[in-house]
Amino acid sequence: QVQLVESGGGLVQPGGSLRLSCAASGSVSRINAMGWYRQAPGKERELVATITTGGETNYADFVKGRFTISSDSAKNTAYLQMNSLKPEDPAVYYCNARIQWLRDLPPNDYWGQGTQVTVSS
Repeated sequence: QVQLVESGGGLVQPGGSLRLSCAASGSVSRINAMGWYRQAPGKERELVATITTGGETNYADFVKGRFTISSDSAKNTAYLQMNSLKPEDPAVYYCNARIQWLRDLPPNDYWGQGTQVTVSS
């Protein structure tokens, strides 16, 4: 099992920046990848960015060039640096950790409780 705790959300003006953090605990050595997803009211949860333990990153088109995902293995923490925030970015942002416990089985996803990001002038 993995436990995830997000922090860093809040209110920011359009064009501003926020950095989200996700601290992992538990079976952190088994994590294959971490990521950030978001869910706005009335919408489905959508992928924002992911990073593998090898450092490979993947971004949704709507955040490319604005958001950066990173991780610090020593601190078991993943980050999402969000710059140039837009009015369409507000959502609850969720941290995700993916573990493939067994090679022949699908991976398991673990989620944090979410952190609210609000963009408003």
